[in-house]
Amino acid sequence: MATITYLEAIRDALREEMRRDPNVFLLGEDIGIHGGAFTVTKGLIDEFGAKRIRNTPISEGAIVGAAVGAAMKGLRPVAEIMFVDWITLAMDQVVNQAAKISYMFSGQYKVPLVIRAPSGGGGGKGIAAQHSQSFEAWFTHVPGLKVAIPATPYDAKGLLKTAIRDDNPVLFLEQKALYMLRGEIPEEDYTVPLGQARVVRQGKDVTLVTFGAFLQRALEAVARLEGEGIDVEIIDLRTVKPMDIDTIIASVKKTNRLVIAHEAAKMCGVGAEIAATIAEEALDYLDAPIQRIGARDVPVPYSDSEEACVLPQSSEVDEKVLGLFSSGRS
Repeated sequence: MATITYLEAIRDALREEMRRDPNVFLLGEDIGIHGGAFTVTKGLIDEFGAKRIRNTPISEGAIVGAAVGAAMKGLRPVAEIMFVDWITLAMDQVVNQAAKISYMFSGQYKVPLVIRAPSGGGGGKGIAAQHSQSFEAWFTHVPGLKVAIPATPYDAKGLLKTAIRDDNPVLFLEQKALYMLRGEIPEEDYTVPLGQARVVRQGKDVTLVTFGAFLQRALEAVARLEGEGIDVEIIDLRTVKPMDIDTIIASVKKTNRLVIAHEAAKMCGVGAEIAATIAEEALDYLDAPIQRIGARDVPVPYSDSEEACVLPQSSEVDEKVLGLFSSGRS
């Protein structure tokens, strides 16, 4: 096993997949010498050259449009959007082209495309309203797209390798607050399947479902709740589309309580979909109302302290879980 950062795990996945398959190439703004805004691709141009590490104009529509065309012709592009906030400038290419082409042409064309984008809050770096958003719920609503949000270095590498090998368009949302998070990964080649959640911690009293950067805050809260005698089961979704609802239902059948937490805005977030699905398919197993945690319905401020007031914190997990037991255990 090797211990590396989340950022290094993504870079390793790109390097290994480019070595494995000559059809894989990268394109995006400043991804060559500079390695992009967060230096994720730094150094790859030295090995693969400018033909496979393509610097592009500052045009998200052009980046994704070119990537869609390349994918239709049999290549496997990995397009980088500097911040997920700016994917708004390529919504037609993502939602109407990449997601629909295989269907519209009866499978004649595949679109094996990965769109990488840093997502979520700045992790204390203060990068403000147009650089700190979480858009995963938008894309889970679009048939034809897959959406991965790794929470650990292990999953960042394994999910990205799977996404590159997939014949469908995948949005790979990297949590920039996690870029320096360290974790163990195997020395040998491995992949992590899309649509398979991970039970991070077994528990019997309440199920906590989360993904992305909030997993670290959830772990902090659960350590405190253990001192209160509450045994929390944590599920990391890893991908929000496809979503592993079966693992959530199995956990709820055991614990009879559900809390859903994510960094994105609470309103119409992924947590709302999970709550609705559990209400439809496993309501009889619940002993208490489903609880949701998400960001406030305001833009993310520049100030670090104000950002912390808008984005959900680990203390909110304590509050929601303890509230489920305020009337005593059943």
